[in-house]
Amino acid sequence: MSYNLLKGKRGIIFGALDNKSIAWKVAEKAFEEGASITLSNTATAIRFGQIDELAENCNAEIIIADATKTEDLSHVFERSMEVLGGKIDFVLHSIGMSLNVRKKRVYSDLDYNFLNKTLDISAVSFHKMLQVAYKMDAINEWGSVVALSYIAAQRALYGYNDMADAKALLESIARSFGYIYGRERKIRINTISQSPTLTTAGSGVKGVGSLLDFTERMSPLGNADAQECANYCVTLFSDLTRKVTMQNLYHDGGFSNMGMSLRAMHVYDKNLENIIDDEKKD
Repeated sequence: MSYNLLKGKRGIIFGALDNKSIAWKVAEKAFEEGASITLSNTATAIRFGQIDELAENCNAEIIIADATKTEDLSHVFERSMEVLGGKIDFVLHSIGMSLNVRKKRVYSDLDYNFLNKTLDISAVSFHKMLQVAYKMDAINEWGSVVALSYIAAQRALYGYNDMADAKALLESIARSFGYIYGRERKIRINTISQSPTLTTAGSGVKGVGSLLDFTERMSPLGNADAQECANYCVTLFSDLTRKVTMQNLYHDGGFSNMGMSLRAMHVYDKNLENIIDDEKKD
């Protein structure tokens, strides 16, 4: 169901890969709500993903870019304004990658070259994106920029590795740039701390299946899926949230405020009984 929340607005979606991507769902929902959009990702992601299908469905141009390179980002904003016919109203940053995770390097034995790449791709790219747009004056007054984050920025979570550091930096950039952009241009900058979501990239995190089960049991409303995150993003792109900025907004079914749930306690109790039985046998 469409509410025309983004009718007449122009947006850029960074990071859509395939139909499991949150960015893919956001692009579809933004288009459904009346927006005109462009899509951007790396040449490699475009080659191995399915973004051509998304572009066709959303009547969107694909602009190849490495988000760690300011010249590429400048081209994305320039081309988007040309294609869409004016300055941009909203931007989604859905970009993240860790070679340490991919190469199974644990946090106490990081490859620092990999760490630098993690931070550059997953967080510093957000600053570069904002700085390029700011210098170009590419975003309309009362525009909105959203980046996707995760609760590992605040809490230690097994297996998330150096991506936790990247998300903490990402959220800090949203606050610092949000102050400047809000004060001078009335533009909002926020992050969404999303439930663990089984995207193509997220499936590479060690123990993700167990994590999804745990957070589902802990969250009173259950995990938020990719489509629900897209719905939330659209509200932040819309004029309904004009005074929301510099926030890290939890979209996780209540997980972030939980200590222990009844459903999780039941599982713990069953396992505890087995452990006690095993100890008695010893």
